[in-house]
Amino acid sequence: MGRFEGRVAIVTGGGSGLGRATARLLAEEGAPVGVLDLAADAADAVAAEIVDAGGSASAFACDVSDPGSVEAAVAAVAAGLGRPQMLVNSAGIGGFSRSEEEDPVRWAAIVAVNLTGTFLMCRFTLPHLLDGGGTIVNIASNAGLMGQPFSAAYCASKGGVINLTRALAVEYVDQGVRVNAVAPGGMRTPLTKGFRLPEDADLDLLRPVMSKLGVSEPEEVAACVAYVASDDARYMVGSIVSIDGGLVAYGGGFPKPKE
Repeated sequence: MGRFEGRVAIVTGGGSGLGRATARLLAEEGAPVGVLDLAADAADAVAAEIVDAGGSASAFACDVSDPGSVEAAVAAVAAGLGRPQMLVNSAGIGGFSRSEEEDPVRWAAIVAVNLTGTFLMCRFTLPHLLDGGGTIVNIASNAGLMGQPFSAAYCASKGGVINLTRALAVEYVDQGVRVNAVAPGGMRTPLTKGFRLPEDADLDLLRPVMSKLGVSEPEEVAACVAYVASDDARYMVGSIVSIDGGLVAYGGGFPKPKE
């Protein structure tokens, strides 16, 4: 029997990258999974993969930045799969730009998905989690733990996710709901493949710490997410778990403008 047998899970951003890897792993360990994604066809494909592998999953289109969309998706999961007991907030967007050139619309979109979207998913899932207990794992980032040039919007949004995690953790720990965050470093996903640094970034500052381990695969981070969500981590509350190949411990390693 898997660690999550019969425990309904919701995974946002479930159509690709870390969300896909997490949805598949939770399903392998017995969880019926609600796969939420803005791209309905991607969510459908992942749910089909899970079912073909012998698991239980349903796909739901959801814009995490839209309260109405979130409320409807969570209600649909509860109606179709049962009471949600796990929530993994993996939906996210980002990219690089110089702060003096940042488009305010792009800034607002990043914060809306990464921070507000995480809150909205918690807001509408918590009533189900409070009715018998459960756990939330928010996907933060090492960019929320340290400064990163060309990433003001992303750093701000993920820093917000980290403190949101801590606030919710202390608010709900006595009501049977554990809230934690996993903070990946570089990860090979469809999203990050599209990131492009400004031309004057000094990549030589990044290579020394990244040369040995490189970037992580989504499956590696998903394994960490599953542990944090499991009963094995029942005493973990309000924790921010870095899985970044040593970047935060190194205290640097991010590209900055060449002098």
